[in-house]
Amino acid sequence: MLVLSRQRDESIIIGDNIVITIVDIRGDKVRLGIEAPKEVPVHRQEVYEAIQRERTQAESSEKVADDTASPST
Repeated sequence: MLVLSRQRDESIIIGDNIVITIVDIRGDKVRLGIEAPKEVPVHRQEVYEAIQRERTQAESSEKVADDTASPST
């Protein structure tokens, strides 16, 4: 993990097209601004994990539906 120190209004750049800017710091909270191309999804970790769980559940449901729809040999 790369650990950087930044102050308010300072940025880091990831690759050629993702910019993360420190927007505000209040106590133990940091507000980040993220500029990324539309095709690059940006989520908070807990939201990303929820999306992954939903995808896994949907894939499991599809597999069960496929297994029950096709005759066994």
